[in-house]
Amino acid sequence: MTTTLNGQPATAGLESAARDVADRLAGSGVKYAAISFVDMHGKPKSKMVPLNHLVQAALGSEMFTGAALDGVPQDVNDDEVAPHPDLNASIIMPFNREVAWFPGDLWIGDTPFDACSRQILKRVTADAASLGYTFNLGIETEFFLLTDDGTPGPADPDDSLDKPCYDLRGMLHNYPVVDEIVSAMNELGWDVYSFDHEDGNGQFETDFTFTDAVSMSDRLVFFRMMVGEIARKHGLFASWMPKPFADRTGSGAHYNMSLADESGVNLFASDDDPRSCGLGTLGYQFIAGVLRHAPAICAVIAPTVNSYKRLVKQGSMSGLTWAPVFACYGDNNRTNMLRIPKGGGRVECRAADSANNPYLGAAIMLAAGLEGIREGLDPGEPNRDNLYRLSETELADRAIGWLPRSLDEAIDALEADPLARSVFGDVMFESYVAEKRAEWDSYTAHVSAWETERYLRFW
Repeated sequence: MTTTLNGQPATAGLESAARDVADRLAGSGVKYAAISFVDMHGKPKSKMVPLNHLVQAALGSEMFTGAALDGVPQDVNDDEVAPHPDLNASIIMPFNREVAWFPGDLWIGDTPFDACSRQILKRVTADAASLGYTFNLGIETEFFLLTDDGTPGPADPDDSLDKPCYDLRGMLHNYPVVDEIVSAMNELGWDVYSFDHEDGNGQFETDFTFTDAVSMSDRLVFFRMMVGEIARKHGLFASWMPKPFADRTGSGAHYNMSLADESGVNLFASDDDPRSCGLGTLGYQFIAGVLRHAPAICAVIAPTVNSYKRLVKQGSMSGLTWAPVFACYGDNNRTNMLRIPKGGGRVECRAADSANNPYLGAAIMLAAGLEGIREGLDPGEPNRDNLYRLSETELADRAIGWLPRSLDEAIDALEADPLARSVFGDVMFESYVAEKRAEWDSYTAHVSAWETERYLRFW
């Protein structure tokens, strides 16, 4: 059987490499390997193997029926898929040190499975590499820690301020669980450089150092699982719902993006930017490509019905939602979809939320940015005003369009955009559209409490 080691054709050294990894992990007390991949939603799926079976797993021994999962598009009569673990990317679980987690790429027999989320991203990063670029990505992780006693609420009952953002008391009252999360991240070498209480009651954010896009996507998938497991130990649960409370800020997963050359030099940064944002031509071209495809991109980085209740101007007791509603860019201005933080050198997409599949999100984002670079696009001048306050006339004068206002609109945009199909491939593209159409249809058929309260005794 043909297989891969780090994306390259198999050599006689594959079994030896797997044995070396197994021996190293065994020396650390690991008993089992979780051979993993993600479904369409970015949720990890896995089979566990005893460590002495890692060699067979590296050769693709663990088979899965894709028809049993969302977004592993197969029929029940199709050959099974097998994840091939990335032997260089194993993580010993800080919350259960007897298990090592391996992100993997799906194959069918001797052939890569085109609809594998991780392989979709690797195809686009390979395209970038052919141009001499490494796509670096940092993802800001926002989440809620909530009680798990029937009526979810903040982990700390005293966490009740109208404006709780950066509240030190709220952080200290949740210190045991947050400290365990941050300590685990640093144990894994992720280099957390800040963490805080966010703008919603019970909401927190961790910020850690960027890396290449595939590795960062692996980390986000593992992070969501890890935070959930640590929260459970404390009698809580972690929510990645983009907008769990109508009157509170939602949870973003802002993408911080840049391109580097083969030696690691940041190719976006510039000390000579006439627009005073600290960005060079390549960075602006990347922005222009993303903006061209922004509505379709939203269907991937804001992938749920609930996502579009976060992408609104108002709806938070703090007075702001801190979320973008327009397809535009600016300097250190949080009302833009794309923000160039102070100091330049990177582009932050603020539309991405905590429910996204990072492999698919990073793939379509990078493909759009590369299109902008190839075609030499220019995004125009940055927007420095508070865009929430501009009238429709002022927005039209600046040619600033709205982002989709519902999942339905976003999927329409995705379906109409040829870039999405070229990135995902036909099978994943059609499966993704069908799954999200069904999600929207289910939502529109549901009778909500708001409707009964408003209409049940209306006449």
